[in-house]
Amino acid sequence: MPVNSNLDVDVWRGGAQGAYRRYRVPRQESQTVLDVVTWIQRRLDPTLAYRFACRVGMCGSCAMTVNGKARWSCRTHVAKVAQDNRLTIAPLANLPIVRDLVTDMREFFDKWARAKGQFSPTATRRDDFARIVPASAARMEIDAAIECIGCGICYASCDVIAWNHAYLGPAALNRAWTLVNDSRDGDHAVRLAAVAGDAGCHACHTQSTCTERCPKLLSPTASIAGLKRATARAALKGEL
Repeated sequence: MPVNSNLDVDVWRGGAQGAYRRYRVPRQESQTVLDVVTWIQRRLDPTLAYRFACRVGMCGSCAMTVNGKARWSCRTHVAKVAQDNRLTIAPLANLPIVRDLVTDMREFFDKWARAKGQFSPTATRRDDFARIVPASAARMEIDAAIECIGCGICYASCDVIAWNHAYLGPAALNRAWTLVNDSRDGDHAVRLAAVAGDAGCHACHTQSTCTERCPKLLSPTASIAGLKRATARAALKGEL
């Protein structure tokens, strides 16, 4: 990196009908995209709106579109994505823009609810503590999938959502898959029915962009394939 070099950063400003505004930011060693956005907000334009929390890749709240791809801005180093000392930063795709780099996440989480992503216990507080055997086949099936933190990167990266906005999306279906394999949950049949419709798992085209972009290295594609098998078996048994 040349000494005293600068970055030309195009940042989305405004709402859905907004536009990009260019800022010049000093290039630094080990600089992240979140560092760049923070420098702009603190040094150049305090009206810039964006989200962040932990800054270390645990919460997922700083997800943005960087040079056309959804990424965690706190763990995306400028040196790996800048092209000719230029960056383009926008809000996540497939979600309504509140302002600047902030999107409205309500429909993302509403789809979790439509996919019956809430745990429905069968035990009560008077029962013994429910246990899941770590080595059981069902638990191993979802061992990675339960690590999803709901950052929305898979949702923003999904081409199916772009042309079928009713589609539940990778994160909601991934969550449903974890509960389908949870022996403590009592809504198995209801959940399979919820994800078997036109906007459910069978709408997935298996392009695997969600898996390619997931910062946690999860595979929503595999979870959705599991739901396709589970709903097919349920249909053959007359349970759907």
